[in-house]
Amino acid sequence: MIRSLLIANRGEIACRIIRTARAMGIRTVAVYSDADAKALHVRAADEAVHIGPSPARESYLVGEKIIAAAKATGAEAIHPGYGFLSENAGFAQAVIDAGLIWVGPKPASITAMGLKDAAKQLMAAAGVPVTPGYMGENQDPAFLAERAAEIGYPVLIKAVAGGGGKGMRKVEAVADFADALASCQREAAASFGNAHVLIEKYIQRPRHIEVQVFGDTHGNVVHLFERDCSLQRRHQKVIEEAPAPGMDEATREALCAAAVKAAKAVDYVGAGTIEFIADASEGLRADRIWFMEMNTRLQVEHPVTEEITGVDLVEWQLRVASGEPLPKRQDELSINGWAMEARLYAEDPGRGFLPSIGRLEVLDFCGDARIETGVEEGSDISPFYDPMIAKLVTHGTSRNQAIDLLVGELEGSAVWPVRTNLGFLASLLRDPQFRAADLDTGLIERKQEVLTQQPELSDRALSDALNWFVRDSTDFDRNAKPFLGFRLNRPRQREYRLAVNGEVKAFQYSPTPKGQYFEHGFRESSEPHAQFVSIAAHMLKITLPRVDGGGSHHAGDGAILAPMPGKVIAVDVSAGDTVTKGQKLLVLEAMKMEHALTAPFDGTVAELTVAVGSQVQVEALLVRVEKAE
Repeated sequence: MIRSLLIANRGEIACRIIRTARAMGIRTVAVYSDADAKALHVRAADEAVHIGPSPARESYLVGEKIIAAAKATGAEAIHPGYGFLSENAGFAQAVIDAGLIWVGPKPASITAMGLKDAAKQLMAAAGVPVTPGYMGENQDPAFLAERAAEIGYPVLIKAVAGGGGKGMRKVEAVADFADALASCQREAAASFGNAHVLIEKYIQRPRHIEVQVFGDTHGNVVHLFERDCSLQRRHQKVIEEAPAPGMDEATREALCAAAVKAAKAVDYVGAGTIEFIADASEGLRADRIWFMEMNTRLQVEHPVTEEITGVDLVEWQLRVASGEPLPKRQDELSINGWAMEARLYAEDPGRGFLPSIGRLEVLDFCGDARIETGVEEGSDISPFYDPMIAKLVTHGTSRNQAIDLLVGELEGSAVWPVRTNLGFLASLLRDPQFRAADLDTGLIERKQEVLTQQPELSDRALSDALNWFVRDSTDFDRNAKPFLGFRLNRPRQREYRLAVNGEVKAFQYSPTPKGQYFEHGFRESSEPHAQFVSIAAHMLKITLPRVDGGGSHHAGDGAILAPMPGKVIAVDVSAGDTVTKGQKLLVLEAMKMEHALTAPFDGTVAELTVAVGSQVQVEALLVRVEKAE
């Protein structure tokens, strides 16, 4: 058995691996960048090594530094986690060449499945069904446009080296193809160092279903059943569950057999996931499910498989890497109940899901779910890495019970002042179509406006909030004056004002019986005269209303500000240009994703302060549009 292990990762997956390794008596070594010097995974490990500056390309993506850290600390093995170098065959081979144990598949298997076009060709040859499309070498834009037209719109452009939703664009019509291709190739080159793409038919009602497979060095390969990851936004998974709803035993048997066949075709060792796309227009049928790609690593959503099978997949990885056979045969594995996972992100659904950064002054989970996280109260969400705060996982005897438990966990959790998708996740889980398991990958996009709506606070709730502000006073009238608006004609009624997330709300005050203003879950903020409250899992900040005379910019006056620190990678307008509402002005790259900023109304570009390559800070003025007369 491995005695010492370096984890070549950070955040929640590093903490997850450390937890199992410690339970197995394995000494752990963490690595960290400048930004992660005080991170939870650093303190959880037995030893930690600094490997460079905050940007991943100067730390977590530098294989030589990681191998040197393993050598310096006497670590026998390296576990890559997911992301970063986890699917880099060159790094895997370098680890092996350094005399260390690589906790993952053979480099040749990573190479075989690493490029989506080659992998599809390999799977087709092995008898695994694949989606129709173009997977050739010719990358000329005009040629690719012709292939897209032959396949028939809508099509999906995918980076052959891609993953995690990056380097992927859905194209509805020929007029949109050139821009989508250029954006996809830019993102692919920046994220994976490879701009090569493939084109495939876009399935109109697709479900994303994947199968967990596991192989050992003794020739054994098993599956641990399927997961449904159809709830996605911009091709990134939001909610995952296991098993897949609507999957009958015959379809499950055919699907899992195809996954095992795919793993055996590349002599697979370790944990891997075979991803399939299913046409859900007629339910789940074996003849309407096709191979998409293989992830040659542990998946983010692996906990739902662990919950329904009772297997610790990280333990299996470490045992297999130590040369042991798989702990269980296929006939010893079975499905027990239902599991659901929600990814809690530091992002603002009300602003197009833009990432949110800052200190987690409050991070409080309800305690009724399995929590996988790499942060804690007081931790910082930095702009350098993926903005995931935690994974919340529940297990029940039925799908409805797993959903209800997860909704309860979300509604009982609090995060502040960093913006999150807590309320969005709860709204999604309460959605009737989701509850009925009527799923496809477009569900979120179709319902996004409804799912991202903020709840309105009633006069009763606002009265409770006012009571909270003056709760320690015996003279309500004197202490409530800062909140007073004006008297109404009716006697003994007053209109008060509070600001909710910066927007002033007027309300009719009514007294609350003593002690009952706590009913809405108000929490005091570290800021003076501020508090927050959770309503249906939405965090709302309530403050004393202020008049802002500082002339700050906002979308209403045509000022386009940087929503976060980043780099300008495309500018589509010049000063003096006429623009229309919704027209793309520029593209900002931040937190490994591209964010298009658009005109808030019809008008003229009055000011342009940046160029391609500009590095900008949060709230920097980028463009100012003057409204058309």
